[in-house]
Formats: sequence, structure tokens, C-alpha cells
Amino acid sequence: MRVQICAVGRLRKGPERELYDDYLNRFDRTGRALALGPAQLIEVEDKKGGGMSAEADLLSRAVPDGALICTLDERGKVMSSPDFAALLAKWRDQGRQDLCFVIGGADGIDPGLRARADASLSFGKMVWPHMLVRVMLAEQLYRAASILAGGPYHRA
Repeated sequence: MRVQICAVGRLRKGPERELYDDYLNRFDRTGRALALGPAQLIEVEDKKGGGMSAEADLLSRAVPDGALICTLDERGKVMSSPDFAALLAKWRDQGRQDLCFVIGGADGIDPGLRARADASLSFGKMVWPHMLVRVMLAEQLYRAASILAGGPYHRA
């Protein structure tokens, strides 16, 4: 199951980018044997300043046809890492070819795009900067692959 992360904005060089790249590389290595990945980042930018609706249009165009859409949103479901791993395995085992995680900009995700999503996840009740959400998602993808592979990374 291919994984796309469709996100608003550009993640520039720096510590966030290094962490993101490291965790995504780990996910790709661990997930390969589990039919998870590869993962790809698709970044979009609303250069005209159209707000959430313009961002939603750009994000929608970036989502592969037929992909399962999962938004990262403060209103989404909060789950444990093992539950997230089980959810990824369920989607994979259902024969989903593409999974697309959608991360909005500073103002969040347009309600219309949120309504089209198949699932929505939250990293807790706190609001996180959208650039950090990428890092957190990449780490959780690696952690999920490690859990499914029976690796020692996740210690619960």
C-alpha cells in the first residue's frame, strides 16, 4: 500500500526536515516487507492567498485517484500507536492501493475536504504546528511498521 502525505507548505532544511526524512526512510525500510510504502511527500502551496478553500482544492488535486483519505485534524480520532498500526494493517489487508494523509495549513483543513475524508486522526487535544505534524506522522508510520514487524522500537 503506497502512502502519500499531502501537505500545505514547504518543509525547508532544518531539524524538522532531518527528523521527517529519517523517520520516513525508516518506515520505507521496515514497511517494505509488510507491503507498506513507499511513502511520498506531496507539498502544495497556495501562492494566491485563497485560504482554506484554495488549499483544499490544491490538496484534492494532489490526492491520487481512488486513495483512502485520512486527514490529520484536531477533531479527528485519538488512538494509541498499536491501534494506529492495526488500522494501517486493516487498510492494507482490505486491498487499498493508496493511502493519503492530508495535512492542512495554519488554518486547518477546509470543512468540505474534511467531509470527504474516509478517516480523520488527531495527535491529541492540543493543536500542533502543521510542519511538526509531518514529523509526528512520519514517526508514527515508522512505529506502526515496527509494531507490525514485531520489532523492538515500540515499548509499551
